[in-house]
Amino acid sequence: MICNYIETRRSCLVCFSLITMSMSYGPNAELVHFVAVLNRAPDQKFYFSKPSIYKPSIRPLSKQLCLQHMATEEVGTGNTMKRRSLISYSKNSGVGGLTYKDAGVDIDAGSELVRRIAKMAPGIGGFGGLFPLGDSYLVAGTDGVGTKLKLAFETGIHETIGIDLVAMSVNDIITSGAIPLFFLDYFATSHLDVDLAEKVIKGIVDGCQQSNCTLLGGETAEMPDFYADGEYDLSGFAVGIVKKDSVINGKNIVEGDVLIGLPSSGVHSNGFSLVRRVLAHSGLSLKDQLPGESITLGEALMAPTVIYVKQVLDIISKGSVKGIAHITGGGFTDNIPRVFPKGLAAAIYKDSWDVSPVFRWIQEAGGIEDAEMRRTFNMGIGMVLVVSPETSVRILAERRNSAYRIGEVVSGEGVIYH
Repeated sequence: MICNYIETRRSCLVCFSLITMSMSYGPNAELVHFVAVLNRAPDQKFYFSKPSIYKPSIRPLSKQLCLQHMATEEVGTGNTMKRRSLISYSKNSGVGGLTYKDAGVDIDAGSELVRRIAKMAPGIGGFGGLFPLGDSYLVAGTDGVGTKLKLAFETGIHETIGIDLVAMSVNDIITSGAIPLFFLDYFATSHLDVDLAEKVIKGIVDGCQQSNCTLLGGETAEMPDFYADGEYDLSGFAVGIVKKDSVINGKNIVEGDVLIGLPSSGVHSNGFSLVRRVLAHSGLSLKDQLPGESITLGEALMAPTVIYVKQVLDIISKGSVKGIAHITGGGFTDNIPRVFPKGLAAAIYKDSWDVSPVFRWIQEAGGIEDAEMRRTFNMGIGMVLVVSPETSVRILAERRNSAYRIGEVVSGEGVIYH
């Protein structure tokens, strides 16, 4: 096995060894190298649309382009073998109120990148990328926290942004049924403020503890004149493992299956370009109280992303989970269909769960249409599991206040709201 040396400016917290996992290795199961390419563009992030398995080839690895999450934030979905494109409504479409496009998202640039990447790296996709290793797959995901960082700078709340960072990657890889193994982060700033960086990394450690994975290392980059004073950027990636015969891929989803929703803590880490535009439009401050609530807007918006690892793996361990969708940018509208076989759609019951007050404020303050809200935000549900009707009864009985029956699988395409 060829081990790739990982340079880090911080000490690795725990040494990690694949040997202790007692896995079998075939002749082509050599663990070679992970190539991560991260190209930043304001408020854009793309996922691939279908589960992906990387198949080793005879080409040198340096000529194989493995891309997963790119850039920093919110998205919609595209077709098979394509990345999710940034979705918004223009004012000319007849939809009133603020939109994602008003917040500066350029879907034309996104579509062009989709076209180019499809030529270079066909066949990769999904919430996480799968790499064969003996009788298992390594499942990898990478992400950032988008312009939620801007609110961290404005509120001074830095202790939880690291939880968001870990959550965005580990929540992606568990959609395949993978157990998270380790996480690495990248922290970049113009001038290193050690106390501030410590707060951020403490949140990353917290996120790793919540997901039962190891913070294996990271990179701290000091880049004078690249970032504004007092600001920083974050990205990271997680790697997990799942047996090949236990991969959750949605292939056996059928009409009549039930959609179980797990509650979110709020906005999580997607849609903040639009949130910030709403704040500017409303004239309210992050220090103002959330209408009808006892917390400020800043506190509500900075609530850390829920890490679903323990609860999802517990549900999976009892069997019969057919598909899982992490509800990030694109909301229900674009994320749930990603795990469905062709010819099936999701029927969502709109009043079947409690919508957080922060979403009601965003919609009212920005005059945002229902369709725009559903395609930009998680609307109170951060993870959706597809199960049989019989399994849904058991899950709902076990998790009376932490799971909702939010819909069912029907014949058709996309998402239908009732």
